[in-house]
Amino acid sequence: MITESTPSSSSPTLSGTPPLKDDPPRDVELRTDLEKVDTKVSIHHPSQFPDGGLNAWLAVVGGFACLFCSFGWINCIGIFQGYYTSHQLKDYTPSQVSWISSLETFCMFFFGPIVGKYYDAYGSRFILPLGTFLHVFGLMMTSISSKYWHYIICQGIVSATGASLIFYPALGDVSTWFFKKRAFALGIMASGSSLGGVIMPIMIERLIPRVGYGWSMRITAFLILGLMIIANLTLRSRLPAKGWSPFLLKDFTRHFKEPGFTLTVIGAFFFFFGMFLPFNYIVVSAKQNGMSTTLANYMVSVLNAASVFGRILPGWIGDKVGRYNIMVVISYVSGILIFALWMTTTGNAPTIVFAVLYGFSTGAFVSLAPACLAQISQIREIGVRNGAMFAVISLAALTGVPIGGALVTRYGGGFEGLQIFAGTMLLCGATAFVFARVAVGGRSVMMVV
Repeated sequence: MITESTPSSSSPTLSGTPPLKDDPPRDVELRTDLEKVDTKVSIHHPSQFPDGGLNAWLAVVGGFACLFCSFGWINCIGIFQGYYTSHQLKDYTPSQVSWISSLETFCMFFFGPIVGKYYDAYGSRFILPLGTFLHVFGLMMTSISSKYWHYIICQGIVSATGASLIFYPALGDVSTWFFKKRAFALGIMASGSSLGGVIMPIMIERLIPRVGYGWSMRITAFLILGLMIIANLTLRSRLPAKGWSPFLLKDFTRHFKEPGFTLTVIGAFFFFFGMFLPFNYIVVSAKQNGMSTTLANYMVSVLNAASVFGRILPGWIGDKVGRYNIMVVISYVSGILIFALWMTTTGNAPTIVFAVLYGFSTGAFVSLAPACLAQISQIREIGVRNGAMFAVISLAALTGVPIGGALVTRYGGGFEGLQIFAGTMLLCGATAFVFARVAVGGRSVMMVV
């Protein structure tokens, strides 16, 4: 039996040889070795995540600002669909105009593997300033654009690439500070995107009649610059940089060998295929159904206002009853709402109710998707795995809205085809999340997954 006393020179040690005079007890050596091991791995151990504290919540503040400027901007692009088709790009079809917003969403997500790889190696220190510059510069150039290809390059590519460099570091940094409260913290951070989607459409709508389109875009760019200064000062990772490793394709493809990861990505892909269609077309469809232009232009803001609560509340519940469990529920609810409300009713009141409920349900997806992915990932690979998932769903984001626009044209300006397509894709995504939940946590309905 190992004791706390120091063995005498005549007593055999555990190894069968007498100890030297200054040798520590063998049990002390064992404990010391274990402590060294614990110290080496403790920074990644769930018990070592602060789940709070000044630095952790400052990171959430910085992440909130990042999501306001990146995903928040993407959430308000629906207002440009209606504005461009009535003004600068009125000679183009809705499907052609929708390529601008589709490119924005695509570019923001498609560069995920590259940004994620760099983030895992060096953190957010250099990514955020570059993203800030590109996002602001792209919007400044959009403010002086006059041709279709100008908007494609400046708003659809340059600004969106900057948003991508802002979005991924926020997801990664905040995830390193929280474990038990991760979905809640990510939900608070993601609510910035909803708030951005509320404020910026109203701001642009009010500014254009007063100062013109150009200065409206410049003022928005200055707002983003101010918030990103705050983000650059507060957003930090808890983990030290691990350094660069060779950029290999297998670093991204190997994750798809995991059934839980692959099924989660498939669910997110189908969900993204349909999710943005109401954001892009609710203004146009509301006007067609008799809603006044003034009220219709507020529908995007209504969607995003409800999404603020959708970002936070389901994440808080998901930390307690299972993030995958809540993801399945809100995904099915989103699809059902399109068929039950948006497609079957035409009055002002049902449209507003749909905007509120749909904004809440889809808002939950934005905060829960990264939380679900982090739940099945090593913290050191958060950047790469987030990037791999969002790169895949960027293809859905790129093609989903133009497909919807083509369906509107196919149905002579009606929205039935678009609504059927959107609702079906959301339900397919929800079903994929069911299989992902089973792969991660088993078939037990009561399991917290």
